[in-house]
Amino acid sequence: MKFIKIILLVAGSILAILILAAGVYVYHNLNYYKTPLRRTMRAGFVEKQVTLEDGTILNYAEGPDNGPALLLIHGQMVSWKDYADVLPALSEHYHIFAVDVHGHGKSSRNPEKYSVEAIGADLAWFMENVIGQPVIVSGHSSGGLLTAWLAANASENIRGIVLEDPPFFSTEASRIQNTFAWVDSFEPIHRFLAQDETNDFPLFYLENCYWLHFFGDGREGILRYARSYRAKHPQEDLKVFFLPPSITRIFLFLESYDPRFGDTFYDASWNKDFDHAEILAKIDMPSVLIHTNWSYDENGILLAAMSGEDAKRAHLLIPGNKLINVDSGHDVHAEKPKEFTQIMLDFLEEIQ
Repeated sequence: MKFIKIILLVAGSILAILILAAGVYVYHNLNYYKTPLRRTMRAGFVEKQVTLEDGTILNYAEGPDNGPALLLIHGQMVSWKDYADVLPALSEHYHIFAVDVHGHGKSSRNPEKYSVEAIGADLAWFMENVIGQPVIVSGHSSGGLLTAWLAANASENIRGIVLEDPPFFSTEASRIQNTFAWVDSFEPIHRFLAQDETNDFPLFYLENCYWLHFFGDGREGILRYARSYRAKHPQEDLKVFFLPPSITRIFLFLESYDPRFGDTFYDASWNKDFDHAEILAKIDMPSVLIHTNWSYDENGILLAAMSGEDAKRAHLLIPGNKLINVDSGHDVHAEKPKEFTQIMLDFLEEIQ
């Protein structure tokens, strides 16, 4: 009898630990972004807006003046808040300006501006009229493409650039259909804009994204839960409590994302007058290119922004560039914030 009680006590303790662990896991999945944002605001960041002469609104966050100016340009489907994991630490050494790119966050939604050249021109204006001093620019993903354009066309206001896993060559029209970005985002976005059955883009995206097939038989369970959650909470961000932050963070920003931005990659209008090789060859300043893990799946889809060959080609086209390979997924500043911060601090030291 005593032995049975001990067994029950041990089993109860294990069950309690498992329940606690599950609760912590769920809480973290649904609230992981709140702590970094609170730390960012406590570090002295203030969200602001500026209006250009043509009425375009650029939303941005500015940090305290603790060093040289740093412009951060996020990737697609997020906002300046995507940098929250690194902003407090970087702000101890930089005067940071983290901008919402057109069609994202609280910046203007104007499809006529959804191209490298148009957005680049507005960001060049931002550097000259808002920042007002030579700046280091770091861009992630499509923000890295914008950073390269700025380095080639507005070099007088830039001290150096950090290109965080940008999709050089892979997003050009001849190759884009064999990339994860195409099958996961651009093609579904185009279909979403072509239909009139729903205006719920976050749920449509989940139902049509490429990464969901990696869950196999669990796919339908995820969709059932998401549809049920959406029906009960139509005014909230889409949340799937059992998915990890690396996935749930996608839905944190989708409500404020204009799908028409992604459609410019589908029809190649984003790349109008933007040849990747030509732009890279024009860069003449200190630069770092960060490249992350990459692979092809069984369908020949590039599961990354760049292949190893793409990264090497981009590296060789930029005179004097430093190539850094990081063991990380695409979003280095979120997945490996300490490594990204150190890269930015090392780059600052080299420039100074």
